[in-house]
Amino acid sequence: MPQDLPGFYYDAEKNRYFPIKGPIPGTSRPRIPTTSTQNPLSNSTQPAKFSWTGERTSKLLQVRELNGNVLSLSKRKCKFMEEFQKKLASQPMVLKYQGTGHRADAALQPVRVKLYTTTGQKETDAVLVGSVNGTLSLFGVGKVGFGYGINFLPDLVWPQVKENKAESYKAAEHIGIREGASILMSSSLSSIKLPRKSSSCELDDDFNCRRAVVTTLGSETSGGAIYVLSLDDPFEFSSSSFSIGQRMTQVASFNCTIWTADCDSSASKAVVGTNLGAAMVNLETGSTSWVCRGKSDVFAQQLDDSGKVILCGLRNGAIMTVDVRERPQGSARRLIRHRIPYSPFRRTVKNTNKQWFELSGNICPARTAFMPSSISSLVSLHFYDQYFLASAMDGSVMLYDHRLTKRGPLQSYEGHANSHTRIQLAVDQSERFVMAGGEDCNLCIWSIKSGELLFQEKVSNSVPSTASWRLVERLSRKPDEEQSQNELQFAESLRWEAWFGSRDGLYHMHWP
Repeated sequence: MPQDLPGFYYDAEKNRYFPIKGPIPGTSRPRIPTTSTQNPLSNSTQPAKFSWTGERTSKLLQVRELNGNVLSLSKRKCKFMEEFQKKLASQPMVLKYQGTGHRADAALQPVRVKLYTTTGQKETDAVLVGSVNGTLSLFGVGKVGFGYGINFLPDLVWPQVKENKAESYKAAEHIGIREGASILMSSSLSSIKLPRKSSSCELDDDFNCRRAVVTTLGSETSGGAIYVLSLDDPFEFSSSSFSIGQRMTQVASFNCTIWTADCDSSASKAVVGTNLGAAMVNLETGSTSWVCRGKSDVFAQQLDDSGKVILCGLRNGAIMTVDVRERPQGSARRLIRHRIPYSPFRRTVKNTNKQWFELSGNICPARTAFMPSSISSLVSLHFYDQYFLASAMDGSVMLYDHRLTKRGPLQSYEGHANSHTRIQLAVDQSERFVMAGGEDCNLCIWSIKSGELLFQEKVSNSVPSTASWRLVERLSRKPDEEQSQNELQFAESLRWEAWFGSRDGLYHMHWP
């Protein structure tokens, strides 16, 4: 057995030690309880005694003028920009669009589309949403090109309307839908995914997403299916024959339930999580191959930036690392069977005597992590590619390091309510904040670095189960002598917008 060396971790596959890079600046590990009856995964870092998010913005600016860009909290120091951003993140404006009930409670993804208009070809924002009843809809945001259909006006749901804020939401963009921009699929929608950029060095998003991957859950009479929606050619909503179904292509179907999916940065292959395991799908040819098989459903998935490794979150609470690279010709095609021991803490929580479970695939058992309940969502970080966020159906939300999964989470986030619902985590593109709804109908926003709960309010009468931050756009202005590049980057990072959905309807968040 390799020995633990301070400052190093041992990689069993490469049979060598590697230096441990420190956790994300500002993070701290959850404290392990001293009593053996408590579960360490349910404990979180205690928040600082004092937080600037409760102070007025003018007070924060005054302190910066007196003390510079480094502010002092109870037992630590912090940067002014970080505290100012947390202050802003704690004060979102939430709008609900009338007449959008039962449209966005299963899947949601902001997209950028091209339109033919009376004045020529233009680009505009849109939101692709899916429902439990099987409806797939494309809503256009703003007035560009959507004068031909039905418009949905926003109502302010948070904060409560006050006289001095009455004008702040009247100018909010409406959304519209053209007849034909909504179709009924064969069963409930289970996921909508866009390819993620392979590069994580920029905040802007000039990345051209030419296609979206859409999956259906399956029904009693048929299994789930995976589709590709083409976004490359301009939409012509003014045409009487327009239908979003004309751009949908079924790539593959399965004789099982499809719970989730993800695709690589080139949108040439996708992975699906099913009740039988995980499968790789070639989106060009439709060929499929199983990369992981087991008796525990794969509820959540996340491909890494290289497209060679996927994280699989299972019903039994395990988070597995699966290598999906093609094997050399001549090597055995059969999946390798593994007996993976359960975490002792999980056996205590579940009151079960099971010592292990079986799973087949090219798996690294040493990198297995366990949460107290079924995995609900997984999100890998780009800027810190060794880290990922995970949520479970007991309300746990954790930050993990791929290299140190055996040591438990780096950070935990309190305030999330869940018992059985698959709820999406959403991370902003600068990777400063994570957002999720809960079964208490609250929407929560946390600081990823500090674990601080910045926002927690009831904004819907049903569970906000889907969420996604809007893609960040590049500022056209260039740095000059009066405004440094850092200041421009800071200003751009404040241009936040997010969408979330529940049975009640489609919601939009922005920060005025």
